[in-house]
Amino acid sequence: MMAGCTSRCRQGMQKLIQSLQRLVSGTLTKDKADDELEMTTVCHRPEGLDQLEAQTNFSKQELQILYRGFKNECPSGVVNEETFKHIYAQFFPHGDASTYAHYLFNAFDTTNNGSIKFKDFVMGLSILLRGTLREKLEWTFHLYDINKDGYINREEMTEIVRAIYDMMGKYTYPALKGDVPQQHVDAFFQKMDKNKDGVVTLEEFIIACQEDENMMRSMQLFENVM
Repeated sequence: MMAGCTSRCRQGMQKLIQSLQRLVSGTLTKDKADDELEMTTVCHRPEGLDQLEAQTNFSKQELQILYRGFKNECPSGVVNEETFKHIYAQFFPHGDASTYAHYLFNAFDTTNNGSIKFKDFVMGLSILLRGTLREKLEWTFHLYDINKDGYINREEMTEIVRAIYDMMGKYTYPALKGDVPQQHVDAFFQKMDKNKDGVVTLEEFIIACQEDENMMRSMQLFENVM
């Protein structure tokens, strides 16, 4: 029974992401949106909808559509890490996305309870898809700050870089050699660690990204996937 529920949740979340793609790209038509909104109003009306609308960059109609997909297909109202990894892996069939998905899951799981609720999900998506540049960079910094101490150290950056290379698999460019991740980390710290104290602060991270177009492009991985 548990396996069946997990499978259904996976399929449902994939449908939800497809709806989200149409919603963000503007290809979710008005008639379709109206139909889904009507069904949402009847079947599911999330509590605190007005509050979520105020806290995110989604309209009430968009939140209702997203909530219906989230709740209808995952009746428990939460997504666990196993399901999240399975969904994310679909975007990278030629590599191993499990480690990066683990870090990404932790970034969404703001309460650190091992599950992502609708509010966690939509708050993160609001920043990644429609947030300001600073909001996106702050979110990315917290993703890279694995131990949540307010700094990015070399060990954390090495873990993230290796996870990204593993995720990209055979399409990694340049082709992965043993010392490539370390070279990437060295370049990262050379540009970002302004005071050379061995760690990168949030402000150092934001300033360096804003000054370097290549850094800015490298920060867009998750947004491009969504």
